[in-house]
Amino acid sequence: MKGVVRKAGARSLFSVSKQWWAKLDLLRSLVQRDLDAKYKGSVLGNLWPLLNQLSQLLIYTYVFSIVLRVKLSVQGLPENNITFGLWLFAGLLPWTAFLNGFFPAATSVIAQQNLVKKVVFPLSLLPLVPICSAFIESSLGLVVLILLVGIASQTVHSTLWLLPIVWLPQLLLTAGLGYLAAGLTVFLRDVPQTLGLLINVWFYATPIIYPASLIPEAWRGWIFWLNPMTAIVEAYRDLVLVGELRHGGELSVAAIASIVVFCFGFAVYRRLRPAFADVL
Repeated sequence: MKGVVRKAGARSLFSVSKQWWAKLDLLRSLVQRDLDAKYKGSVLGNLWPLLNQLSQLLIYTYVFSIVLRVKLSVQGLPENNITFGLWLFAGLLPWTAFLNGFFPAATSVIAQQNLVKKVVFPLSLLPLVPICSAFIESSLGLVVLILLVGIASQTVHSTLWLLPIVWLPQLLLTAGLGYLAAGLTVFLRDVPQTLGLLINVWFYATPIIYPASLIPEAWRGWIFWLNPMTAIVEAYRDLVLVGELRHGGELSVAAIASIVVFCFGFAVYRRLRPAFADVL
């Protein structure tokens, strides 16, 4: 009897594992298709995301470093406009990946109505496709940043291998908010426009284009501990530019907050999912 139960449990576990691998393979195919379709027919292809990031870098560097003359000192790097640009680029990378994944994820369900009405299609994958695509696109910018930092400082920090501990909360936070927004957008079409306003506030509440030292002392702790993107952005800069993790505590809190956001967002999405086909 115990042997039969054991065999049944093993079959059940194997079946679940097989379903997960099938979903991962489908997600990989959808992400590949999304990346191919996004720049199909263009000469530069997947280099466009990098060019967009570099254009932002040049604009912000000019405004803050040259016009406003914001001074910045980074350990191990010369104090000049190039250092400010590298520091700025390190902050823009995770934010751009978050933004470019979150907004398409919010409209992913209403944009794929033909897939929603297919009974066999796993709808939980829809918001993940643009999020994974944006993350992959940002990786090219990260490689360029690491090369530029290596040239400027004559060293490549060994802390780069710690970057996955930053990517995980970044992806969980983006996916959780993406699931939540995608589910609500099916029923409330004003959600993407509302999110646009909130994201603008969030951007300037995060020390991306200005040093955290400029934040008033009374507010600095709140910005670091209650804003997960602040910890993620600063961790990027720590690991790539400085070579040490100086905000490990804040990153740990951000990771916990990201897990909570992901669980909540996915639970709301799963709860609303059965009604998607009827509404659309």
